[in-house]
Amino acid sequence: MEEVVDSSALAKFLLKEKGWERVREVLRGRPYILGLEEVANALWKRVVLLRDVGRGKAVVLLNDLLGMGRGVLRIEPQEWYIHHAFEIAVRKGITIYDALFIAQALSKGAALVTSDEEQYRKALELGLPAGLEARV
Repeated sequence: MEEVVDSSALAKFLLKEKGWERVREVLRGRPYILGLEEVANALWKRVVLLRDVGRGKAVVLLNDLLGMGRGVLRIEPQEWYIHHAFEIAVRKGITIYDALFIAQALSKGAALVTSDEEQYRKALELGLPAGLEARV
């Protein structure tokens, strides 16, 4: 079964937050993802707003993220899914960012790996087959 990993799950892996081991297992299957900017933004948030990660560590994690983009992750352009995502976002009242990952998973018949409970629920409502979704 193909999997789509979203930014929240990938950030969890990089930051070694609770449940990161599950994401590591997902990464072994070369999951799909959209751009890496949301993950980089999560690192920025931890450095600048939460101040619980140092800048040096964040740079190392950012380099790790970029390395994953070469062989571990299958990165696809958001443009492929933007129209479908817009419809999902409007219909379900979620952000376009969350809807993009749902649209990607739906288009591939893939499981959505996310740490975002609301996004997960909305994905279920939109017909991701029961038992195929993976929450982190």
